[in-house]
Amino acid sequence: MIRDYVLELTQIIESNIPESEKKNSILQYHESDIADALVNLSKEQRLKLYRLLDKEIVSEIFAYLNNVAEYLEELDQENVADIIELMDSDDAIDVLEELNEEDRKEIVSLMEPESVMDINLIDQFSEEQIGSKMTTNFIIISKNHDIKAAMKTVIKEAAENDNVSTIYVEDEYHHFYGAIDLRDLIIARENDPLIEIIKQNYPYFYANEEVTDCIGKLRDYALDSYPILNARNELIGVVTSDDVVEVLDEELGDDYAKLGGLTEEENLNESIISSVKKRLPWLIALLFLGLIVSSLISGFEAVVAALPVIVFFQSLILDMAGNTGTQSLAVTIRMLSIEEVKTKELVKLCLKEIRVGFINGLILSLLAFLFVFCFLFLTKQAVSLEEYSHIEALKASGIVSLSLWVSMTLCSLIGSIIPIFFLKIKIDPAVASGPFITTLNDILAIAVYYGLAYLLFLAF
Repeated sequence: MIRDYVLELTQIIESNIPESEKKNSILQYHESDIADALVNLSKEQRLKLYRLLDKEIVSEIFAYLNNVAEYLEELDQENVADIIELMDSDDAIDVLEELNEEDRKEIVSLMEPESVMDINLIDQFSEEQIGSKMTTNFIIISKNHDIKAAMKTVIKEAAENDNVSTIYVEDEYHHFYGAIDLRDLIIARENDPLIEIIKQNYPYFYANEEVTDCIGKLRDYALDSYPILNARNELIGVVTSDDVVEVLDEELGDDYAKLGGLTEEENLNESIISSVKKRLPWLIALLFLGLIVSSLISGFEAVVAALPVIVFFQSLILDMAGNTGTQSLAVTIRMLSIEEVKTKELVKLCLKEIRVGFINGLILSLLAFLFVFCFLFLTKQAVSLEEYSHIEALKASGIVSLSLWVSMTLCSLIGSIIPIFFLKIKIDPAVASGPFITTLNDILAIAVYYGLAYLLFLAF
């Protein structure tokens, strides 16, 4: 049976037990569950909850909320400033961005200068750069410390920085030197040299690196946190595992949106006008691409007039070619987004997609041949002559079958080449979206299908 945490927390808040017991009971739940319950509480109940909990706990709860601004409005400015100060810098920036400019300035003026400096440090990076995802919540020690001094520093700073599983190390010039696993520091003997437990080749990122370029390394190492350096190789922040999950979610959401023909990812709470603006640019582009497809069909007017039965199977060719191209596109984008692939591997990927499209096309073209011939035979549908002819039916079935085979093979290649081309010219491969690639495949399939029909029935 699935527990209803929202109901349980609501009952605790509304119970008549002493407030100290209420607080202890609530603290047994994860902050994410408390945040879920907060959304379903009345304003009076939320105010009771704020009074029960410490500001530090409230700040952790608010970090899990989507629309924090509406809940901050229930508190006075000084409390809001204190709560935002206690958040990780990256979360604090997200919250401040939700506020209107006047409230933001007022709250920032009430915050400690050190917190404002941390926020300004992160805010200087654009959303596309990994520096915008970092937090200043980390512990750093000098490589010249001994084991005892290092442990003393960790214990002292752990009260303010809860990212303690990895301890970072700098040299005498404040350059990033490496990292220490907390477990290694705990079990080290007091007289052991600190240098022996420092991982000097620890992976790191520069703050101005593009998020999309970091995805592969973030996935491959799967660390608790990653150091972020400035141009002088000084440690200025870390990206935690929570931040990594958020980054991956944002990137996947962005790619999903582009594959669906959107300029950006949408959410349920945004306005209709905002959604229209995100969808309209691609739809306009696809409109003109669709007109190209229509114009191409009009160029085969003689084929359509002489062989109207051919039109019956047009959607079959277009749909299967589009589906095949989209499959290759999805596989290619997935590979490009999680790995740093070399040219040799890209060629291997394209060749594989051609082979897959060739074999799938062969199997489906044989099935299509049987289906089309049976359809024409059973309905006695004439093709180019006034009366039904077995020879004409076989030729029409062969055109559909061969067109399907050729189109699926070529569209598999197109689906893998297009995103690779975009990558090479430094454009996000995901912009080679599903609707875009499908329209290109339609153009190719139309040319193959009606071209073969013209050659087999009219040219000869």
